[in-house]
Amino acid sequence: SENRHDWAVHVALWERGELAAGAVSLPAEGIVLSAADAPKEWERPARIRLAVSRSRATALVQALAQELDAELVPMGSAGFKVAAVVRGDVDAYVHTGGQYEWDSAAPVAVARAAGLFTSRVDGSPLQYNRENPYLPDLVVCNPLLADDLLRRLDALMEREF
Repeated sequence: SENRHDWAVHVALWERGELAAGAVSLPAEGIVLSAADAPKEWERPARIRLAVSRSRATALVQALAQELDAELVPMGSAGFKVAAVVRGDVDAYVHTGGQYEWDSAAPVAVARAAGLFTSRVDGSPLQYNRENPYLPDLVVCNPLLADDLLRRLDALMEREF
């Protein structure tokens, strides 16, 4: 069997209506990213690298990549993909295939602390600790790309999806 390295372990703390803390461990790489880490300075990339699922990039994400002329970078778990954005290995992760709160809460806390933009694909805030833990979609990206990504997603959803 294939020995996979692209998975993560997440821990998040919800307190007083907000994600208060989070950590994402990448055990195969010996790295722990934390919401306590210092924010980063982000630069606009020459060509966007978009993290996508190895097995199920949705039609909307594929269309977005085509619109952006983005390089698709396949990788494993949601936590690993968000960590790749935090680490600067990719510039954005857009997910429209449905997840649960526990798939993204800690990664989103870490991403926000790093100065990344996070939202739903329609630009609305990500909400956690809800009665129904299903979270249909998510955007985590370099903050300098957020407006363009959301504008293109909106146009694509109006046209086709």
